[in-house]
Amino acid sequence: MRDAERARGGGFGEGDDTGSAPVEFVLVGLLLTVLTLGVLQLAFAVYVRNVVHDAAVEGAYHGALADTEPADGAARTARLIDTAVGGALDAEVSAAAVEGGAGPEVQVTVVATLPLVGLLGVPAGMEVTAHAPRESFD
Repeated sequence: MRDAERARGGGFGEGDDTGSAPVEFVLVGLLLTVLTLGVLQLAFAVYVRNVVHDAAVEGAYHGALADTEPADGAARTARLIDTAVGGALDAEVSAAAVEGGAGPEVQVTVVATLPLVGLLGVPAGMEVTAHAPRESFD
């Protein structure tokens, strides 16, 4: 009897959508949730990159002042990153006095983790370098 019902279009056939709405809801909901979390993580990664870059620029300008050393700029950069992102971001900060095209400069380089899931990600996946002209009392 079941074979006869299926042949007439009754029962479980190709055109029967009984019970598909809950499954479709779960699958579409899961897809939209993953997509939303991916966009949020991308925005967070861009935010962290901008914070690290801004801290490097601020540290370079601080280290380029006439009464400071480049190491002071590196310390300021590390403090700014810790304040903005927290201590969970692994960032190595270095500063050096270099000779630029227009004269002496201070260069601050930050090598940090590129966040992929929260603050976890690729170690040393992001490198930012900032330059500032060195000031003097001359």
